[in-house]
Amino acid sequence: MVDKAVVLVAGKSTRTFPLTATKPKALLKIANQRILSHILDALEGKVKEVILVVNYKKEMIQELYGSNYKSMKLTYIDQKETNGTGHALLQAEEAVGKAQFIVTVGDDYFDKRDIDLLCKKNRALLAQEVEHPELYGVVTINEKNQLVAIEEKPTNPKSKFVNTACYMLGHEIFEYLKKLKKSKRGEYELTDAVTAWAKQEPFEVVKAQHWQPITYPWHILDANKKLLAQIKFKSEGKIEQGVTIHGTVQIGKGTILKSGTYIEGPVIIGENCRIGPNCYIRPETTLGDGVKIGNAVEVKNSVIGDSTSIGHLSYIGDSVIGDQVNFGAGTIVANLRHDDTGIKSEVNGKLIDSGRRKLGTIIGDNVHTGIHTSIYPGRKLWPKTTTNPGEIVQKDKK
Repeated sequence: MVDKAVVLVAGKSTRTFPLTATKPKALLKIANQRILSHILDALEGKVKEVILVVNYKKEMIQELYGSNYKSMKLTYIDQKETNGTGHALLQAEEAVGKAQFIVTVGDDYFDKRDIDLLCKKNRALLAQEVEHPELYGVVTINEKNQLVAIEEKPTNPKSKFVNTACYMLGHEIFEYLKKLKKSKRGEYELTDAVTAWAKQEPFEVVKAQHWQPITYPWHILDANKKLLAQIKFKSEGKIEQGVTIHGTVQIGKGTILKSGTYIEGPVIIGENCRIGPNCYIRPETTLGDGVKIGNAVEVKNSVIGDSTSIGHLSYIGDSVIGDQVNFGAGTIVANLRHDDTGIKSEVNGKLIDSGRRKLGTIIGDNVHTGIHTSIYPGRKLWPKTTTNPGEIVQKDKK
């Protein structure tokens, strides 16, 4: 067992706005569990203490998690100025001490099986083979499976393995962190310190298989799909006569599935939900706690936040929806372009190719749509925005 782990959860994560306009990225949910909880579960049984480096909306994390998570003690350190991952880890130097420790970012999905492999090493990083390495920090590995370099978003990647930002480190890393200079992004990068150390001593690369990066909001759909593929059937709710269920479904306590509801798994439905009558829940959908789905509603491949209500005669597909959203009756989300090309979405003022043929909408917390609202593919609605009855959402609403 490693004594301690450091989880970096200080960042604002504007690339996942509007979902993170009201909460830290670590508190977003995948398969009805917060990202941070997935990470802590992967660390449970391996460390005694987790040091959380916080800043953005830190009170929300502290209030939700307190001072313990299962068998682990939780310690919070405030990164008062968010000057990069290297600066963030440096804040934990005193708390870490001299022992070896795990470091990970707190806003991607990490699997227990990959962490297990990392824990067998003395000095290492997790790297995973991906289809588009040019989008990440590309890891160059020598014939001894050791780190040579990490190159951020290269035009011509030298390998398909990328850095997952999960490491096994020793106290020596802090000496390299103290020598860092700011990168082109104006930040102190942990990767620069790791690369400098790897030039001096052997630094192993552990090949992961289950990591899921969550850089943009639509990546939540990818992670959700991955986790739903692993679920087993479980029902703690009430299923009325006339409900049809195919595939694997989990139904939480206090939930009622009304007659005529048709569900194709894998699907997770949270606690105290009211589903139907006569609605269609399609595969790879997660419904949070307290969700209401009205008559003749269809939901497909979407993640729906807690206490959200989808009024009758609505369609939601390939979308990520925040908490306490209210869809007026007849709200329709378009998820496919007429020309069948990939869908782009605006991120920090720039159009980003989602890499998806189908993408619906990304909606923040406490949004209300008027009846018969229609939403173009890839459009976003910021927290507390509203639409008028019959409105067509062609541009993001802020």
